[in-house]
Amino acid sequence: MGQPVGHESGEGGSQGASRFELPPGQRLQRGWPVTHYGPVPKFRPERWEFRVFGATTGDEKHGWTHDEFTALPYTTVVADLHCVTKFSMLGSEWGGVPAATILDLAPPAPSVTHVMVWAEYGFSSNLRLADFAAARTLFATHKDGELLTAEHGFPLRLVVPHLYAWKGPKWVRGIEYMTADRRGFWEERGYHNIGDPWREQRYSYQEEPGDGPEL
Repeated sequence: MGQPVGHESGEGGSQGASRFELPPGQRLQRGWPVTHYGPVPKFRPERWEFRVFGATTGDEKHGWTHDEFTALPYTTVVADLHCVTKFSMLGSEWGGVPAATILDLAPPAPSVTHVMVWAEYGFSSNLRLADFAAARTLFATHKDGELLTAEHGFPLRLVVPHLYAWKGPKWVRGIEYMTADRRGFWEERGYHNIGDPWREQRYSYQEEPGDGPEL
């Protein structure tokens, strides 16, 4: 099975575990490996837009240019990153725009249960609304006080600290609000629909009833 396209993620200490603890099957990683295949997209700020669409309140579409998005409220989160390929980075500081801010500015309709995160090259990753709305879910522009590099997702990547890293795509361009679950790119190709590292939810054959839509 192919390796997720550099879409890592993670949070040490999710689901009640203490911070800086490795989930089952993970190993400590020094440094930050680059894990993607294919070309790194070229950033063109004049063409870049972050869009929110789908089942929004009032069926409205929302969009921000790069300058507008980077002017949104900035916060930092200290969180680990757990890649499904079994490496974990502990205690990184991520900076950016909380997902909760986007939910406030572009509210979902009451019937929304899931979010599809869309990135360059048509990459997609589905999340339960509760996972997307979690306090530490962040659209990251910085790591440890420095701008992300292109190889690690500049200008924008999603960090979902309590899930495996592929759930947080690099090179994010927008989100789609959904009233029913739908598998994203890697979920359609055999990865677990939820991806909780503390339950070691790596692959779709491990799914239990209710974990996701029918394969």
